[in-house]
Amino acid sequence: MTQYLLEAQNIKMHFPLKKGIFSRKENFVKAVDGVSFAVKAGETLSIVGESGCGKSTTGRVLMKLLDPTEGRIIFEGEDITDFSADKIRPYRKEFQMIFQDPYASLNPRLTVKEIIEEPLIVHNLEKSKRQERVIELLEVVGLNKYHANRYPHEFSGGQRQRIGIARALAVNPKLIIADEPVSALDVSIQSQILNLLKDLQAEFNLTYLFIAHDLSVVEHISDRVAVMYLGRIVELTDRDRLFKHPLHPYTKALLSAVPIPDPSAKKNRIVLTGDIPSAANPPSGCTFHTRCPFAKDVCVETTPEYRDYGDNHFVACHFAEELEG
Repeated sequence: MTQYLLEAQNIKMHFPLKKGIFSRKENFVKAVDGVSFAVKAGETLSIVGESGCGKSTTGRVLMKLLDPTEGRIIFEGEDITDFSADKIRPYRKEFQMIFQDPYASLNPRLTVKEIIEEPLIVHNLEKSKRQERVIELLEVVGLNKYHANRYPHEFSGGQRQRIGIARALAVNPKLIIADEPVSALDVSIQSQILNLLKDLQAEFNLTYLFIAHDLSVVEHISDRVAVMYLGRIVELTDRDRLFKHPLHPYTKALLSAVPIPDPSAKKNRIVLTGDIPSAANPPSGCTFHTRCPFAKDVCVETTPEYRDYGDNHFVACHFAEELEG
């Protein structure tokens, strides 16, 4: 029996760029370009990075909403990469998704009861038990049973996200992929949703793949953190080690931008110059060298090896050991 619930093995997702009147494939957008990691049952692995780095695409590939260009998806020891829509259907009960936008992810024409009940119908739960299950789920996520007959537009953003969470929990999944579930919410509501997710994880032994760009959110909920840049993971380690001893220059820059709730505290801010390069034409060597303040000639010419620097602290940088201080 594998120790991992989910494994991503060299996942690539390249989207063709078509040009001309005959729609010839001229190039590819390398949204995800060789991502590998594994998630243990009961843990929270977070993927962080700037917008456009490929973290959401990675989540959709692992949900089998997109078929990867290359690589393997292993769930509970079984390779599900090439499963057809019919063959993957039974596995849909085991992994569910919470989407970023609670306004767009709920069907405005359905009541809350119908939204939460939909996966129960798809997976053939007895009709007599559906109503009871819907009420149970509403109470679990902090809503009331009288909310069942209302429509999404009657709720606040935080309440809508609770409905989305209830829908994800409906079929008792083992894994939940949360795609920036709090980024569209007010800061005061974010903490409520994060605490709810942590409570649900403890109660139902859930495993989370948590996608975010806010490191303060990630610090609150994660067991391990993967930092992603331009389609690749550049650093992966446990939460405490990442926040105390980051090794990759990109991680250091991200952490330096996190606000400190102390006006007298001073930080050495690392300001990255330039924009993220195009995923359709990534730089040679280390893809971060165009913005890295420590880049040297070898960074331009050679892709750094993604390796373990000790205690399962994986980094892709030629000078990680020199920059450790």
